[in-house]
Amino acid sequence: MMKAIRYSAFGGPDVLRCEEVPVPAVGKEEVLVRVHAVGVNPGDWQIRSGLAGDRLGLPYIPGWDVSGVVASTGTGVTGFRPGDAVYGMTVNSGGCAEYVAVPAGQLAFKPESADFIEAAALPQSGFTAWHALFVQGKLAAGQTVLINGAAGGVGHLAVQLAQWKEARVIGAASARNEPYLRELGVNAFVDYTAALLPEFEQSADLVLDTAGGDKGDWLLDVLKPGGRLVPIAWGHYSPEKAAKASVTVHEVQYPPIAAAYLEKLARLVDDGRLNVTIDSVFPFEETAKAHEKSESRRARGKIVIRV
Repeated sequence: MMKAIRYSAFGGPDVLRCEEVPVPAVGKEEVLVRVHAVGVNPGDWQIRSGLAGDRLGLPYIPGWDVSGVVASTGTGVTGFRPGDAVYGMTVNSGGCAEYVAVPAGQLAFKPESADFIEAAALPQSGFTAWHALFVQGKLAAGQTVLINGAAGGVGHLAVQLAQWKEARVIGAASARNEPYLRELGVNAFVDYTAALLPEFEQSADLVLDTAGGDKGDWLLDVLKPGGRLVPIAWGHYSPEKAAKASVTVHEVQYPPIAAAYLEKLARLVDDGRLNVTIDSVFPFEETAKAHEKSESRRARGKIVIRV
């Protein structure tokens, strides 16, 4: 048996309970990880609150991003051994526990220069930023990208990945985050609570919107004709305005993570090109407080739970 945080009804953070549950069985191509840390993502509280519907079933253990040490491996796994320090992303959540089974294809060795807290903060947000910028957004060196929500979990990693690609980066966030983003190295800053300055109109080849919501039309004003808007959260962007501006609005995509991307992210971390900002770390027993912080939408960087 092991300890896990889980809930048997949808609702607020108070539905989370620390319970004794069986250690998961390991499939042929899976790795049993002794969890050291769990990254918190918006999807954790969105599922818990019922916003995502009830298709995932109850009881439910939250937590997708994990770091830890290999406890055992399935018979078909050859790339990992017990004792290896790893990080990655689960298939069906379940990471907020002492042990979790993860497909070997969704794990990689932990960056050597990162601790377990930093490693747990990286998988989903880092991969989401990579996919949105380079796969969907096709960002190239010399282009300009505006990142909306640039101080958040995905946003602050996207800023650094775009800089690594030698793009010009405009960071959009609330005014209180301007010093942080300037320190992170953005080329320009936009306060998304204020009116858009004329200098930023039709200035970007790509917009990455990490915020979503129903007030996204101003992002269309930022794009050059032929530009692309890639959202990672559901938002409203006027089709008529997009057509008039000759810009393309992409659909939200959540492709499965793969070890190859985790390995690329780990190399960037170890090369000093990618640093994870940790907003706060909560003990396992205070997972509810971690959810509350995430739900406030005021985290700078990532929230992590120490198991």
